[in-house]
Amino acid sequence: MSNYKLRLVEDKLVAGGEIALPALSGHRVVYVAGGSVDLEGAEGSQSLAENSGRFGSAACSVRSGGEGATLWRWELVDRSDEDWPSDAQSSLKASHELELDPPQGEYMMRCDRVDFPLGGIAYTHIHSGPGLRCLLRGELRVIFNEGEEEAMVAPGGTWFERGPDPIYAQASDTELTSFVRSMVLPREYKGRTSITYVKPEDADLSLIHISEPTRRTPIS
Repeated sequence: MSNYKLRLVEDKLVAGGEIALPALSGHRVVYVAGGSVDLEGAEGSQSLAENSGRFGSAACSVRSGGEGATLWRWELVDRSDEDWPSDAQSSLKASHELELDPPQGEYMMRCDRVDFPLGGIAYTHIHSGPGLRCLLRGELRVIFNEGEEEAMVAPGGTWFERGPDPIYAQASDTELTSFVRSMVLPREYKGRTSITYVKPEDADLSLIHISEPTRRTPIS
């Protein structure tokens, strides 16, 4: 039975707008998809520019800069935790149940950004853990389980990859494409890629670029 869930909440702040994030009994990463913010809480203060992020589950207040801000918050919580209610500033983009077994080993929550060149392809691959993605720009055609399901994802769209299911993705030929993801991985993958290509020779053909706007956090 699923014992956790990974959800994605979007916060849209007007210029100088503020939102209070409550303490979370779980794990949270905040990514700045647009604009800039200042965070203030028990863990200290921090300024975050676009394409940067922060891990932390303590309560904090977030204030946007003069241009406003868009935040994406990935939260790993107990399955029984109520999903974040939608309001004028915040909306739940996606929520997926996970089954983790920490007594059998430690996990970590990783957040990174993937950038494609024009027409770039992520050849058929699997990952070592589940993750929830959100498209930042461009357009991405995602094929699940070798053709069982297909989706065209536009900016702001989400999709979930379970991990062991094969995925193929092709980016737009006319505009640069990028997405941000948060995955839950065994800690043995610290400093290692989580991707395995179904055909090993495809690893040499991939032109995608992966960067980490945030650090990893352990989950025990």
